Amino acid sequence: MNEQAYKEYGISEDVIELANKSEKEIEPIFKNIDDICEYNTIKVLKAFQDNNISDMHFGSTTGYGYGDVGRLATEKVFAQVLNAEDSLVRGQFISGTHALTVTLFALLRPGDTLLSITGKPYDTLDEVIGIVDNPSSLKSFNVNYEQIDLVNDDFDYEKIQKRLEKGKVKVIELQRSKGYSIRKSIGIEQVQKVIDSIRQVDKDVIIMIDNCYCEFVGKKEPLEVGADIIVGSLIKNLGGGISPNGAYVAGRKDLINLVAERLTAPGEGKEVGPTLGITKSILQGLFMAPSVVASSLKTAVFASRCLEKLGLEVSPKFDEERADIVQTINFNDEKKLVKYCQGIQMGSPVDSSSIPEPWDMPGYTDKVIMAAGAFTQGSSIELSCDGPIRPPYTAFMQGGLTYHYGKIGVMKAIQNML
Repeated sequence: MNEQAYKEYGISEDVIELANKSEKEIEPIFKNIDDICEYNTIKVLKAFQDNNISDMHFGSTTGYGYGDVGRLATEKVFAQVLNAEDSLVRGQFISGTHALTVTLFALLRPGDTLLSITGKPYDTLDEVIGIVDNPSSLKSFNVNYEQIDLVNDDFDYEKIQKRLEKGKVKVIELQRSKGYSIRKSIGIEQVQKVIDSIRQVDKDVIIMIDNCYCEFVGKKEPLEVGADIIVGSLIKNLGGGISPNGAYVAGRKDLINLVAERLTAPGEGKEVGPTLGITKSILQGLFMAPSVVASSLKTAVFASRCLEKLGLEVSPKFDEERADIVQTINFNDEKKLVKYCQGIQMGSPVDSSSIPEPWDMPGYTDKVIMAAGAFTQGSSIELSCDGPIRPPYTAFMQGGLTYHYGKIGVMKAIQNML
């Protein structure tokens, strides 16, 4: 390690020693991450070549966006990478929450039932579903919502089957990443097992998966194990830190058509939507995504080992299999949570002199502290750390465009916390 450079950067000898010891212990984990990265890199490169991506696809359209060859090619590439019949990849999606909202409203009609089988979804969907009253929610359109909680970080298979036998459910929603809950994220093997269990009872229910934070963490994606439709953000994994905004929805062609007509208008669907010059960024982001996700995973593994050595409760532990890029740290102390997040901000390339404080963010029920000195606002594939101000005062850390930048940020956060 470049110890002198770290000292000049303000890192103490104790933190440098902690980092050195941790890095030696996590070397075997990094080799496995590199293997997954290489596999997904081959998959992405083949999709680019099979769809003959060329300079002409980087052009821009405005207005209606009729005949945008770049948009069409991009959606073919994403579909191939994700093993989907079709995909919708648009800068018109503001966020992952927006894409999830559009998808839910596209698939559900008054009187239908939405069933979440991973407990309550992420906080920003509370008002979308109607868990928190909102006159624009699914509930206000007479869409019923039910949930089945996880049991010991796994699905309640018996309860899910019994509910499906009881009466019609239109959409089953499954959120792989933990969100702001203290549970383990859902691995692809668990996804396959629960889908097989569901299909024993109901062949027709639409299985929709919130895949945010999970893409390229392993070698398989949910559509390869039986999911009908998946949703993710381009300022997370598949944007590779380059895409300036947007999200994707991928899956069965008939369902993608419904989502497209909800995003634009019935009768227009996928045929409209100007790219406004971001196609190159989206494609380049996808191209870089396997490497960036690998860097994020390495950053998370490094943080997990360092913080566990300091006596903190971490999940996953450094040597556990991962389903997403999120690392949680339970501080059981509001001040330590805030100090750690502020340290991440100090180690960021953008707005490093800013000091984040807990505040009332739109879409959240508790005050939240968010640290993200990112090139793209809200980009959580860049090193970021946030958490709701409620016991057990857990930080949710994710991202890292390169491992070395991520490592520096973690060391700065540990230094600030100590």
